Amino acid sequence: MATQSRYRTPESTRNNSDIETENRIANFLGWFSIGLGLAEIVAPRALAKFIGVPNGSRTSSVLRFYGVREIAAGIGILSQDNPAPWLWARVGGDLLDLSTLGTAITSPDTERGRASVAAVAVAGITALDVYCAQKLSSASQANGASPNPSAVSSSIIIEKSPEEIYAFWRNFQNLSLVSPQLESVQITGPTTSHWKVRSPIGSSLLEWDAKITEENPNTYIAWQSVSTAAPHSGSASFARATGGRGTKVTVRMDFGGGHGTKLGKLFGMVPREQANIMLHNLKQLFETGEVMQSDASIHTGMHPARPPEQYKPLEVTADPAAAR
Repeated sequence: MATQSRYRTPESTRNNSDIETENRIANFLGWFSIGLGLAEIVAPRALAKFIGVPNGSRTSSVLRFYGVREIAAGIGILSQDNPAPWLWARVGGDLLDLSTLGTAITSPDTERGRASVAAVAVAGITALDVYCAQKLSSASQANGASPNPSAVSSSIIIEKSPEEIYAFWRNFQNLSLVSPQLESVQITGPTTSHWKVRSPIGSSLLEWDAKITEENPNTYIAWQSVSTAAPHSGSASFARATGGRGTKVTVRMDFGGGHGTKLGKLFGMVPREQANIMLHNLKQLFETGEVMQSDASIHTGMHPARPPEQYKPLEVTADPAAAR
């Protein structure tokens, strides 16, 4: 059963690999744009020589101008919840680059071999820009705009009882089994916990303390960070699906608008993807006994499967303060 959120078409059945691949492509293009922009600004003459075009003062001025454009596009892609408009901006810039190279190739002062190779490379990046921009744009248009760009919601049906899934979720330390971004969650009290989120390269990025703000055992739980440096709140509801098909799990997350959130996005923690990936992994864990990692997984190295028997759910009573 596919999840539905602001960037997923209800008709599609995108899996974890689809989500991760699109996220990784957009992040790559953002960092590539910044890297290229810095090279154009800092070393325009060396870059001009590398691609075989005349490296005079006029070329340097043009390359520096293009560099500012590239950096702006890269920051936009990496920092915005919906990077599609910035990806289309890159497409426009790519076409301008191809036009400039095409004109340069006709000049007798140009090394046509190098310039031609550069044009082919730009054409390849253009195709990647167009692909990623189309994917993100079509998904955004199909699902409509959210009044709160930092808030996302996703649902899925899992063939287990609400009691089983709630018990798993209530012990927040289990969430690291299904969330690629979570390094760990440490339970610090009956209603408090300490969260660590890692970047795609594996190093710890953000930490915060959170508390449970609302709880209805086996039905609903909500939590919120107590740190202004990493604003985050979320909730999960568990309702019996019609027709005895298990449990409908709905997760809502809000990453706020603080600098911590921007930093998280910059390193790949894109809010719109987190609920989708988490729920797909949760479904796999409960129904198959393991979370299948794709080749595009942000994890590095081999990771052993961890079946549900390895988690230790909290014993939750009607009184949240009595939970152990």
